[in-house]
Amino acid sequence: MDVELAEERVLVVRDRFSMDHAEGRAWTKRVEAFGTMAKLTGFLTRPRDEEFEVVYRERRLQPFWRIACTALHVYERNRDYRVAVAANVQDVMLEGTLRPVSEGAFAVSGVEHCRDEAEREYLFDAIRGTPDAALSAHLKFDADLSDADGLAAAALAGTVVVPPEAKASMLVRDVLAGSIVRIEADRVLEEKLSLHLIDLYYRPVYAFRYRWQGKEAVVEFDGVTGETRIGGSTFEQHVGKLVDAEFLLNAGVEAAGLFIPGVRLAEIVITRSLAAKRDGGSPRAKS
Repeated sequence: MDVELAEERVLVVRDRFSMDHAEGRAWTKRVEAFGTMAKLTGFLTRPRDEEFEVVYRERRLQPFWRIACTALHVYERNRDYRVAVAANVQDVMLEGTLRPVSEGAFAVSGVEHCRDEAEREYLFDAIRGTPDAALSAHLKFDADLSDADGLAAAALAGTVVVPPEAKASMLVRDVLAGSIVRIEADRVLEEKLSLHLIDLYYRPVYAFRYRWQGKEAVVEFDGVTGETRIGGSTFEQHVGKLVDAEFLLNAGVEAAGLFIPGVRLAEIVITRSLAAKRDGGSPRAKS
């Protein structure tokens, strides 16, 4: 089995909103953020604006992984086919061979030449490492190619850059393992897994933590989709911290360290010559 790995990339989805806009949208959710107690209070007398205090605000770049894999299998298999004939046919001469008829059909053998090719794309929350198909909404918008230096500049400018806790190498292994399918073949001519996208995306998120009656709650605003939601988290522990370049991209899987269930290590050949499908795979990425 051949395994091709694309070179990893870092992309930052462009922010479509400002801090002021995000804070204004989040402010409309402040009462809802405190849950039932605030709503019950609101039935009697609506909480005054001055009762709410913004104790923390942040603009952060939150990571997610986009990994795309194409599985290719080219193989041959022997097959026997039963060909139905009329009830009065006793045998059939086919290509110089007399073939007897049994139960209204005769048998013929052949070799099937098969090609199976399937492409799948995976999106993972890079903090929890869990699949999240909803992240596809961010792929509709422009993204800029970046690197560790670009993220460091953003951090120094006051943006919280959240490091990916889910490592690319582990996710790549899981994607490869999930892409292997069992085929019925007598002779395998080609078997290849191509990971043509291994991209670490960063999306802008605004978060505001409010205090009301001694309690605190967070409202988040998505800087790309414009969605506002209550709950969520803040990441002030990463304020001013730079992301380790080696920690960002570590999907360079070596043959000695790769384990794919159901495939013997000796059968795996890994190459890093595959270039990412820049046009088809990420049409909005800008260099």
